[in-house]
Amino acid sequence: MLISCGAPVSGAWAGPQSLGRFAQRAEELGYHGLWTFQRLLVGADQSLDPVYRSVLDPLIALAFAAARTSRVRLGVAVINIPYVSPAHLAKQAATLDLLSGGRLDLGLGTGWSEPEFAATGSDPHPRGRRMREYLEVLRTLWNDPVASFEGELYRVPPSTMAPPPMQPGGPPVLLGGTADAALRRAGRLGAGWVSSSRLTYDQIARGAQVVRRAAEEAGRDPDDVRIVVRGVVRPGRRDDAVPLSGDWAQIRAGAQRYAEAGVTELFYDLNWDPLIGGPGAGREPARARADEILTALAPTG
Repeated sequence: MLISCGAPVSGAWAGPQSLGRFAQRAEELGYHGLWTFQRLLVGADQSLDPVYRSVLDPLIALAFAAARTSRVRLGVAVINIPYVSPAHLAKQAATLDLLSGGRLDLGLGTGWSEPEFAATGSDPHPRGRRMREYLEVLRTLWNDPVASFEGELYRVPPSTMAPPPMQPGGPPVLLGGTADAALRRAGRLGAGWVSSSRLTYDQIARGAQVVRRAAEEAGRDPDDVRIVVRGVVRPGRRDDAVPLSGDWAQIRAGAQRYAEAGVTELFYDLNWDPLIGGPGAGREPARARADEILTALAPTG
């Protein structure tokens, strides 16, 4: 199982110095990838976790990190497709992939925030058909000398998008979602599945099985499907309901449980620690705590 980490994109520590230093440090320590997430805005009457209150744009943050690193993978979990046209995202993703030397992993979801749907004039429905068409548009724009698509929801007239991504076929596209339909879609259509922060260990283990079964039913090798999990880390007191809690040895043992459940990549997302990514966290204390966790849980440690 590959070990990655969440980049500084939430709260007071999400600034240029923290992001650049963290990205370099993660690469030095042998982490496989850096992951971001998307949150456009929070409605005035919306009750959301503190981690969502102040968030950098995920692709711009990855581009910043790409300029400070040379090896570490760059992932976003996830971009919500109703908010942006597939042609626009295809251009952004191709550019980031090219400038980073082919290091982008692109996670896509259909969204869940009503204020964001309203602000972007978007509608996630029909989710399954929307995702299928979106993926087809991305693939034709990234791969075909003359791209073209005619669907119910999206249209691309015969045209060319250049330059293409660095990775052959384009960046790997992983799909988010928690419903069984979304899990099966990830197995059939995506490079794999990227989990939500809200899922329990048992839900992730079951989700991995659903994704791989769907891949096999679609004629794909289930062993080739990636299962990427956002790990919420709670150093200190052990809580059996939180696999990545307790002392460092206990957290590493919790990570091993995910490997045994079939997870192919686990990223420790420190943004979900209220002392790091919360809106009230102090910048310097947050940086110090994040550096301690990053160092203690490094895959080379």
